[in-house]
Amino acid sequence: MLSRVSAFVVWAVVAASLAFWGLRLLARSADVPGDALPVSMGHAVRGDLARLFPAPVKETTVAEQPALASRMKLIGVVAPPRENPTAESGIALISLDGKPPRAVRVGQRVDRREDIVVQSIAQTRVVVGPAAGNGQATLTLAGMPAPSVGSLPPAERLIEPPPGAPNPQFGTPPGTPPDMR
Repeated sequence: MLSRVSAFVVWAVVAASLAFWGLRLLARSADVPGDALPVSMGHAVRGDLARLFPAPVKETTVAEQPALASRMKLIGVVAPPRENPTAESGIALISLDGKPPRAVRVGQRVDRREDIVVQSIAQTRVVVGPAAGNGQATLTLAGMPAPSVGSLPPAERLIEPPPGAPNPQFGTPPGTPPDMR
C-alpha cells in the first residue's frame, strides 16, 4: 500500500512539474503596448519644479490691506452656530477681482497666486489675510435690501361686478327684475 501512495505522489509531482514548465515555455506573453517607453533618467523630471519648491512668503504690509479688501467681495456665508463661534468651520463665497465667487473654508487660499487665506468666518463677516504674517482685511456681508412698502388700492376697485349685477356705487341698474332688488 505504501508503494502505491508513494508512486501516486511521485507521478503527481512529475505531472505538476510538466504542467508548470509547459505553460511557462509554450504560453505567449502579453505584448508591450505601442505607446510604452523604456525607463530612463531623461524622462524622470518633466514637472514644474517651481510648484515643488514654492517662492518664499512675502510679508504683506498694513498699507496693502485696503487694496486687498477692495479686490474681494463677500457674496455669502455659511457660518458656524452662534453657540460655538470659535469653531474653525464654515464656508464663505468670495468673489475676487470681479470673477465668479468661489467657496472657501477657514485656512484655505482665496487667491491662488498670492498667499492670502481665510482666517475666520462669522455670521456676517470674514477675516482674510496672509497665511504667515500680520495684517488682515475684514469683509462684511452686505445687508438685505429694505422691504418694499406701499399700500394697495381698496378692494372695491379691484373687483368689478358681473354685468347686470347691482353696482354699490350707483344702486341697481334700470330694468332689473324685482327679485334682484
